[in-house]
Amino acid sequence: MVIVTQEPFSTPKLNSRVDSIMSTMTIEEKIAQIQGIRPTELLVDGKLSLEKCREKLPHGIGHICQFSSSFTMEPEELREFVREIQKYLMTETRQKIPAVFHEEAITGFSTKGATTFPQQIGVACSWNPEMATRNALSTRKNMKAVGANYALSPMLDVIRTAHWPRIEESYGEDPYLTSTMGVAFIKGLQGDDVSEGIAATTKHFAGYGADTTNEKDFFEDYLMPHDAVIKQANVKSVMPSYAAYKGVADVANKELLTDILRGKLGFDGITVSDYHAIDHVFDKYVQASSLKEAGVMALKAGNDLEFPLPNAYEFLPEAIADSLVSPDVIDAVVKRSLIMKVKLGLLDNPEFGKEGALDFDPPENRKLAYEAACQSIVLLKNDGILPLKVDELKQVALLGPNSDNVFCLLGDYTYQSMITYFWGQTFDPNSPKIVTVLEGLQNKIGDKINIQNERGCDWTEPLGTVIDPDSYGDDELGTAKKNILSRVAQPNLEKALSIAQNSEVIIAVMGENTYLCGENREREGIRLPGEQELFVEKLIETGKPVVLVITGGRQQLVDKFEDKCAAIIQAWFPGEEAGNALADILIGNVNPTAKLSVSYPKDDSKQELNYQHGYKDVQPQYPFGYGLSYTNYMYSDFKMPSEIDVNANHFSVTCTIENTGDRDGAEIVQLYVSPVNTNSTMDAIQLKGFKRVDLKAGEQKTIDFKVSPKQLMQYLDDHWVVKPGKYEFKIGKSSVDIPLKGIIEFHGEDVTMEHRTVFFSESQIK
Repeated sequence: MVIVTQEPFSTPKLNSRVDSIMSTMTIEEKIAQIQGIRPTELLVDGKLSLEKCREKLPHGIGHICQFSSSFTMEPEELREFVREIQKYLMTETRQKIPAVFHEEAITGFSTKGATTFPQQIGVACSWNPEMATRNALSTRKNMKAVGANYALSPMLDVIRTAHWPRIEESYGEDPYLTSTMGVAFIKGLQGDDVSEGIAATTKHFAGYGADTTNEKDFFEDYLMPHDAVIKQANVKSVMPSYAAYKGVADVANKELLTDILRGKLGFDGITVSDYHAIDHVFDKYVQASSLKEAGVMALKAGNDLEFPLPNAYEFLPEAIADSLVSPDVIDAVVKRSLIMKVKLGLLDNPEFGKEGALDFDPPENRKLAYEAACQSIVLLKNDGILPLKVDELKQVALLGPNSDNVFCLLGDYTYQSMITYFWGQTFDPNSPKIVTVLEGLQNKIGDKINIQNERGCDWTEPLGTVIDPDSYGDDELGTAKKNILSRVAQPNLEKALSIAQNSEVIIAVMGENTYLCGENREREGIRLPGEQELFVEKLIETGKPVVLVITGGRQQLVDKFEDKCAAIIQAWFPGEEAGNALADILIGNVNPTAKLSVSYPKDDSKQELNYQHGYKDVQPQYPFGYGLSYTNYMYSDFKMPSEIDVNANHFSVTCTIENTGDRDGAEIVQLYVSPVNTNSTMDAIQLKGFKRVDLKAGEQKTIDFKVSPKQLMQYLDDHWVVKPGKYEFKIGKSSVDIPLKGIIEFHGEDVTMEHRTVFFSESQIK
C-alpha cells in the first residue's frame, strides 16, 4: 500500500526570503502578483508592444495566462515571445519579478506543433499510470523548452453522466482510477523538484459536473482524487470549479477552500480561480453586489489568484481603503504567490527556454502518442469480423463523417480545439501531423486492398443535405462550424451506399467533433449526432458486415443497432496518431487491451450511471471495466486470508492469469471489494486495485495485491472510519465479470482517523 508522503509548501528559509522581498513592495506591486493577464492584451497588430506592457503591467504581474493556445507561433517564435515579456518585467518594473507562464496540458502542451495525446477519458481506459507519467514527462520537456513553468492540468473530476459536455477531460467515473491516473500524470509533469518541472494544478475543486448533495459521496468519491494528488504527488496548485457547494460559489466558498481544502486535506499551496469564475460570484450567482465585493469574498474564502484578467482584484486597493479586507489577508496570499515563484526558480537567475532549434513532436513523442492511442481504444463488440482478414478482402468501404477528418480526433483543450473554438482561427493539420482513419488504413493496407471512402452524411444536418458553411452565425460555435465545414468534402449519401453495396466490409466511422463536445458545447442527448443513426441503419440494410467506430468525448448510444453491427469500437478522441492506431487494431497488428473507465449507457436517461451502486436502478450497455481482446484470459489460483485484524498493516490477495489464446496481449486485472452485511453504509462495490499485465500467447503470471484495511475507510459523522465485519474481495475482468471472489472477516473495533492515510494498494507480478 502507498502511505501519505506530503511535503510542506514553505520553509522558514523561504518565508524569510519572501518576507524580505515583500517589505519593499507597494500595495499595487503586491496585488499585481496575485493577478493574471492574457498575452493578447499586450499586442498591437499581432506583435508584443512595450507600450502595452507599460500600460497594462506597470507593477509587474503574477501570471501570463494561456500564453500559447491563442497563437499560431512556431516554437522558436513562442520562446522569444516569452523572453521579451520576461525581459520587460525584469528590466522595466521596480521589483523585477518575472511572471509565471501557464497553459493547458491534459493532452500535451497546448501550442502549435506540439504532440497531441489522446483525451484523458481515453487514457484512463488504458489503466496504465506508467504511460500517463511518460506522456506528461514529454509535455513537461516541451513546455520548459519555451519558458513555461505552470499548467492548469490535470482535470480530476469524477463524472458519472455522458451528458456532461466536459466528461472527455476526466478520467471517468471511478475515484480510485482517477486518483491513480492523476498522481501518475502529476509525477510526470511536475517531477520531484518543481523547479525542474511544470507546476501542476488539480481541478476542479470539487465535485464539478456531479451531484454533491450527499456528503458521504462528496468526501469519499469526489474529493479523493484531489486529496490523493495533494498527499501523494505534492501538487502545487488547486483550481476551484465554476459550480457551487452548499449553494455558495466554489471560488468564494470558505467552507470549501479553507475548512476542507486547507483544513481537512492539509493543502498549503496556491489556489487559482477558473477563468472569470470570480466574475460569476457577482453576475451569475448574484452573491456579491459588485465585482469589488466578489473579489473580496473570493480572497477571504481562500482563493489566491484571479485569472485570466484582474476584473475583480483590480478593486482590492479600494477594498483595503474601505476596510473590506485587511492588508494582512493580502500579504498572506501574495506570500504564497511569491513562494511559488521561488520554488519555480524564477527568482534565481532564471533561464527562459532551451537554446537552439525546437522540435515539439519528435519521433519519440509520436511513438508515445501512438502507444497511448492503441491502449485507449476500446473494443466493445466483435462477432469474429475483427481483426480483418486482409488477405481475403478486395474492397473495404470506409464511410462516415469521421472517416477522413482531423476534427473528430482531437479533444477539448488540445491546441487545435482551443484555436478553433475559442479563438475562431484555423490550424495546420500537419503541425503536428494528424493522421486520419483513411490515412492510417492507406498506410497499413493501401497496397493490398481497395479502400473506398465517402463521408455519406454530415455530423448534424439531415441526410442528403448540401452544407453551406456560410449559413452559420458568428458566435463561438458558429465560427467553429464554419472553420470545420469549409475544410471537409460535401457528404454524398448515394455514393456512400453504392460503395457499401460493392464492398465486402463496411467500416463506419461516426460520432462527434470538436464543436459537439467540450466546455460550453451542450447537446440535447448522447445519441450519434444528427442523422448518423439513420445512416448506420442504411449501411446495415445492405447486408454487409458493419464495423462501427465511434470517436468523440463521451459514450454515445448504440442500442438501436448494437445487435446488428459486426463489431463496435469506442475510439474517443485518440490524438495525432489516431489513424495509425485504429488501422493497426482493425487489421490485428495490435491486440486491443483497453477497458472502459466509465459505464456505457443504453438509453438517453440523464440519471447518473455509477457501477459502485451495483447498477440496481439502471443497467448499462457495457459495464465499467469492460473491454474485449483478440485473445482469451483464464483466472485461477485465488488466494487470500479468511480473516484479518482491522488494524493490520496489509494483507495479500493473489491470483494467476493465463493467456489461453494464440495472440500476445495485455489483461487489466481488477480488484474490487463489496460489503457482505446488507446493512452496510459502504457502496455495493468499489475498485481497490488493478494491474495491467502483459502476457504472451500461452504465458501465465501471478499477481499479488497488497491491500490495507484502511482502504475501506468511510466518511461517517464528520470523520473517517474502518468498520470490522465481512467483506467480499473480487478479482474481475470488469466490474460485473468476476471469476474469482472470497470473503475476509475483519476483527476488532472501529478504527477512526482524521483523514485518509492510505489511498492505493500495491501490485506486483511474480
